[in-house]
Amino acid sequence: MAESSFFGQKSDDAVPLPVAPLMCSATAAPEPTTTSYDASPSRVVLSPIPRRAKTGRQANRPPRSKVVNDSVHGHIELPGYLVEIIDTPQFQRLRDLKQLGTTYFVFPGASHNRHEHCIGVAYLAGEFMDHLRHRQPDLGITAHDVQMVQVAGLCHDLGHGPFSHAFEGWISEMRPDRPDYEHEEMSIEMLRYLIEDNELYYQYTEEDIQLISDLIHGHVKGHTKNRFMFDIVSNSRNSIDVDKFDYLARDSYNLGMKYSYDFRRLMRHSRVINDEICFHSKNAFDIYEMFHTRYSLWKQVYSHHVGKAIEYMISDAYTLADPYLHISKCIDSPAKYMRMTDYIFKQIELSESKELKPARDLIGRIRSRRLYKFADEVLVPAQQWSHFTGVTESQICEYSPPAYPLQASDIILHKFKINYAMQDRNPVDSVHFFSRFDAEESFLIPRGKISLLVPENFMECYLRIFVRDPKKVKTAQRAFRLWLDAIPLVKVSPSRATRIPTPATSPSISPSASPRSAKPVAGAPV
Repeated sequence: MAESSFFGQKSDDAVPLPVAPLMCSATAAPEPTTTSYDASPSRVVLSPIPRRAKTGRQANRPPRSKVVNDSVHGHIELPGYLVEIIDTPQFQRLRDLKQLGTTYFVFPGASHNRHEHCIGVAYLAGEFMDHLRHRQPDLGITAHDVQMVQVAGLCHDLGHGPFSHAFEGWISEMRPDRPDYEHEEMSIEMLRYLIEDNELYYQYTEEDIQLISDLIHGHVKGHTKNRFMFDIVSNSRNSIDVDKFDYLARDSYNLGMKYSYDFRRLMRHSRVINDEICFHSKNAFDIYEMFHTRYSLWKQVYSHHVGKAIEYMISDAYTLADPYLHISKCIDSPAKYMRMTDYIFKQIELSESKELKPARDLIGRIRSRRLYKFADEVLVPAQQWSHFTGVTESQICEYSPPAYPLQASDIILHKFKINYAMQDRNPVDSVHFFSRFDAEESFLIPRGKISLLVPENFMECYLRIFVRDPKKVKTAQRAFRLWLDAIPLVKVSPSRATRIPTPATSPSISPSASPRSAKPVAGAPV
């Protein structure tokens, strides 16, 4: 059979995309003013885009605002410059990307998408900037500043692939020649493609595009004016930003879970001191609650073992289909990448090609819930995690019994961390506060001055094992536990709650019965 492609043609030529009609409302957006920013020579400067005069719809119809009813934020008004981006095929693509990826296969309410999340982030970014502009007019925040921050919030997830973060992990394995690939970088490429394809050159200068890129990445270096703006969409200083405000609220709402902090309170009780967004001291515990909400969602939802099992199954289906659909090549072309949505799952499933049968069968297993199985996990203290980062599937398989040998392809090791968004550090140690007695001086508040019950550790590490064949789950668990017992000087053990009972008729497996039990584990401390 002739080699086919997911994109419908083997040529690298981009297929012309239709331009969606602009949504209309009553209020015309003001023309943006120009603001100067210093660019750092050390940063990667994006290639220039051609400049053109207003043509077509831009010349005849100025961008107009629109009011939408959001499930989390209620009725919100979107300025015309946001509507102009929303009404493009590149942004509408986000409707077909589930916000929580494969989690939707586990939690029925997790059906929301990147489209609504990005609109929510853009709205909150505007609200935050407007609050600071009206509370502190001396900051000199312009309408152009607000526009740049809102566009960064709107476009920060344009570069996500099918099933969101799952696609990034798969690409990192399939395309080692593209170590630079991240959804943030792809978001900038997609934004540039959006501007070129929809002739929005008149709205954005090259300097604007670079600024939006830095706002999405949280790169402050090279900017000397209004550095606090980089704390709003992607806060690299302490991770308190409107992206987090929206996804914590939106995910909790759709999952039917409660959260115990109010991001609106944090925004209302904030101000800029020394070019940094600071918060009222009475909100210190609320900030801990926000990070605990993030931790809880990671613990209970984002890292759910069934969701991860399905994620691995979809990744395997991508791998099986890639020689025929060229999925991994899509990151080389924004025109092709915009066709990469969750629909690829259905594309494989509905295919009648015999070359895609293995991938189609794997998706059939997902539909009938014949999933990869979670076999075991161990919680590793952060200070011992370095001893486990180099472990491979082959090392675990060495401890399987000769009567039931495991191959490396039978199991999957999942290594991950859950933290308060800043690895093993306490993010609140990087948050500055002000008091009701002096709103012009900022200071830090030690953890012990806020509560004696806040955590002392801020990261936990997990090592999990999955099996592709459910019949091998017991064998994999026993091999995994034998391997853990054999690691010298590092004693961690799985929970008793995950132990699978051994029937009396099953062959016994002990460390002495392992053919390699006497050998030290490769990469383990000695």
